[in-house]
Amino acid sequence: MIDRRTLLLMSMALLTASASAASRRLSPSPETVDYGPARLDIYARAGASSLPVILFIHGGAWRAGNRTNVDVKPDFLLDNGFCFVSIDYRMLPEADVATQASDVEQAYRYVRANIAGYGGDPNRIAVMGHSAGSHLAALTGLRGGLPGVAALVLNDTRAYDLEALARSGGMTRAYARAFPDPAQWRALSPATHVGSRKHPPTFIAYSRATGRAAASRAFAGRLQATGTEVTLFDGSAYSHMSINRNFGDAGDALTGAVMIFLKAALG
Repeated sequence: MIDRRTLLLMSMALLTASASAASRRLSPSPETVDYGPARLDIYARAGASSLPVILFIHGGAWRAGNRTNVDVKPDFLLDNGFCFVSIDYRMLPEADVATQASDVEQAYRYVRANIAGYGGDPNRIAVMGHSAGSHLAALTGLRGGLPGVAALVLNDTRAYDLEALARSGGMTRAYARAFPDPAQWRALSPATHVGSRKHPPTFIAYSRATGRAAASRAFAGRLQATGTEVTLFDGSAYSHMSINRNFGDAGDALTGAVMIFLKAALG
């Protein structure tokens, strides 16, 4: 497990000078495309070729947020040699979580089929999500809905095992509204799809928000038992919001840990 103190100096050494807010060039305006049920934004530098790709899924309790909720991620990641894609997906109550997962898979298929035209490598796509987006990344990635995905970055959710969450009294109002039917809990739980096969390298981070550490550790353990490469990040120094918002800030420990992970997973 990687904690914030251990990674502080490592992250300072790893992140390029362009990561500082003072020297960062502004990212080009994204190209917005309709992938079917919703839209996505593609950020890429002119002349890029065969770069690794981050596909980002925003959070918002499955009922709020949109693809523009990216903070400094596009600037930072483009300056560090990535293409960046941020997707919309249909929100509750218009669409249930099962439909949202299908939206994510459709967006991924679109990106994999088209990202080479923007300088990205379709064989080096990492899917990153925060909060509800983390759940959707884990669910789709582990059930085989993101074929060829190179890595998963899961940032701060409790929704890995919904039945266990309910047993522990953690089915808060936000979760109960997103998952109202207990008959669907198993199918919508990423943990259900771990099985015995090895999965793509997975980075799991948790904040100090209630229950995040226990849920993340339990899920990491299940993945590790399959032989999957797992990096578990102790983000107890962060709130649920800052663990996402601070990504890309100069000296941020989580950013450093994710970049180390991505370098190993994507090359």
